[in-house]
Amino acid sequence: MDIIGLGYMGFEATDLEAWRDYGPSVMGFAIGKNPESDPDSLYFRIDDRRHRFAFHPGKVDRLAYLGWEAKGRMQFKAACQTFTDAGVEFTVGDADLCEKRGVKELIRFFDPVGFRHELFYGQKWLPDSFVPGRRHGGYLADKRGLGHVVLMTPEFPPELEHFLINIMGFHWYGSGAGKGKTGFFRSKLNTSTSHDIAYGHAPGRMGIQHVGMFVGSLRDVGETYDIVKKRELQMMMTLGQHSQDPHVSFYHFNPSGFAFECIAESEPWHDDGFELNPEKMSVWGHELVGPILGPSVKTPEEVGDPEFTAKKA
Repeated sequence: MDIIGLGYMGFEATDLEAWRDYGPSVMGFAIGKNPESDPDSLYFRIDDRRHRFAFHPGKVDRLAYLGWEAKGRMQFKAACQTFTDAGVEFTVGDADLCEKRGVKELIRFFDPVGFRHELFYGQKWLPDSFVPGRRHGGYLADKRGLGHVVLMTPEFPPELEHFLINIMGFHWYGSGAGKGKTGFFRSKLNTSTSHDIAYGHAPGRMGIQHVGMFVGSLRDVGETYDIVKKRELQMMMTLGQHSQDPHVSFYHFNPSGFAFECIAESEPWHDDGFELNPEKMSVWGHELVGPILGPSVKTPEEVGDPEFTAKKA
C-alpha cells in the first residue's frame, strides 16, 4: 500500500478543558475549527492541514482511531482492493464522517489486536495558514505525516506482523533495544524517519504509550522542556539521544496520560542498510524519571474498542 504515514489521530478524553490549555501553551498546537456536525470535540493543528489531532468527549482517556494517509485516490482504491483480496473487513466512511475528518474518502478497519485504523486520502489544507498557539518554530509534518505512535497490546500474535507487513505494506525496522517483545514498522513511502508505528507486548494491558513528534529546531525542544519543568508536569525521560536515531528528544505526560516525545533532528535520518540491534536504548541521556507506561495503558476492557470486543465475544 502506498501509505505516506500518520495523517491524524483521534482520542476520547475526559478533560477537554485541560487539553484546551495544554495544547497551545505547552506544545504550541493551534486550536482548529470544529466541523459543524461535531461542535463538542477539540481539534488541533500542527501544520497547514485542517487538523492532526481530534479529542472527543469520553468517559475514559483512550485512543479512538489512527488515520493513515494514502498518497492519492488511485492508491486508496488499490489499498481497498488489497483489503478485499486479503479478507480484511472494512467499512466505508459516509459523507458526514469524511467531513469530520476533512478528507475525500476513508475506510475504517481493525488490526488483529483490536486497535481501530482509518485509511484516507485528500485531507483538507491551506498553505501558510498554521499559526502556533505560542512562540514555536513549527512541526516537521506536512508531506511526511504527524510523527509516530507506540501502542501496547495484550497479545502479540504472528497475525499482527503479517497484517502490518504483508497487507499494509509497512517495512519492518526492528525490535529496538527495549525489554520484551516489540516491533517497529515504517510506512512504504516514509523515507524521513525510522518508524511510524510500534507495538509493545504488555500482557493484560492495552493502550497508547507515546506519540513522537518532530519540531523545527533544538530550540523548540528546549523551550518545551523548560515549560514542562516550570509547570511541574510529569516526565517519562529526560533529554537524550536514542541509539538508532541521530535526534535529540525528551518525553513527558499529557492530560490524557500518554507521553509526547518532542524530537529535534540533529541530522537527517537515513536507513542503515541492515537491521539494528542496539546494545542499549540511548547513547546518552534519556534518564528514566517516570513510568514507562502511563495511566493511558489500562486493561483491554477499559480502553478497548467496544465494537472489536463484541466481534470477539
